[in-house]
Amino acid sequence: MTLFEKLTANAKSHRQRIVLPEGTEPRTLTAADRILAEGIADVILIGDPTDIKAMARELKLPNISDATIVNPADEKVIDRYAPLFFELRKKKGITMEEARLTTANPLYLGCLMVKAGDADGQVAGALNTTGNVLRAAFQVIKTQPGIDVVSGAFLMLLPEGLPFGTDGILVFADCAVVPDPDARQLAQIAVSAAQTARDIAGIEPRVAILSFSTKGSAKHERVDKVIEATRIAKDMDPKLIVDGELQADAAIVPGVAHTKSPNSPLSGRANVLVFPSLEVGNIAYKLVQRLGNVQAVGPVLQGLAAPVNDLSRGCFPEDIYKTIIMTCNQAIGLKNN
Repeated sequence: MTLFEKLTANAKSHRQRIVLPEGTEPRTLTAADRILAEGIADVILIGDPTDIKAMARELKLPNISDATIVNPADEKVIDRYAPLFFELRKKKGITMEEARLTTANPLYLGCLMVKAGDADGQVAGALNTTGNVLRAAFQVIKTQPGIDVVSGAFLMLLPEGLPFGTDGILVFADCAVVPDPDARQLAQIAVSAAQTARDIAGIEPRVAILSFSTKGSAKHERVDKVIEATRIAKDMDPKLIVDGELQADAAIVPGVAHTKSPNSPLSGRANVLVFPSLEVGNIAYKLVQRLGNVQAVGPVLQGLAAPVNDLSRGCFPEDIYKTIIMTCNQAIGLKNN
């Protein structure tokens, strides 16, 4: 059974409610129709009901009739969710009138539905920028306790036969959000990536925080940051198997680890790789993806109190479909933690 077969089966067994705020977008509707047809999740579409139904007819999507459609222009909808947004933002000086206007924004309305317990997760970004998707999530859903940074992880699905990771899976983070994390943020990224490994990859995390140095082989303030991040991560989650600072080969090759870091609890078998900066993580995942014929799935946003995942505006319906499935599994994992 492949990773996505496992994730799909888990989503079907623990059906979640996923809100799609770009409810009139054709690729989103196509993915939603497939999700509904396969019984993977309950779908909430935000948009004008007339437009959504017309688009579904045009695209020949018979299952959209099974979705819940929420009209952001409906005064009853605004009446229900605007007071919640006002309470969340009143210390920032927002007025009720401003809260009502913001609630009519589908990105915010979807997050408010999640916050209110009327949905379990949100997927957006086929039309909206990452900044807009994240801004709504930050202001409404906020981060998990003990976490104040949202980061992005990729699941790297390795070709059969490679001896790295666990079950052919490595988790890379952060490859999408935080340009230059400090030690505390890096530690939070490590702990969040471990949760992603459990909830989505279904593997027990063994986390390496990477550097250009292994156990004192080089001296630099950037190395010091990784050492401090490792200490903080261990304090945050004493049961987590995590080590740093490690070079990449010492993290994933047992023979190299035996020479460079013989006392590491990872023993060269890390399955979660945490990069010291966004540029390193982004470059690394793209090189591995292209040179190693590796499938990169993501980014999965991590650290939020409830899952909100961002899409590329160039995405395909298949990408949205898979992202919905991953979001379901994040929601399931968060409820079980």
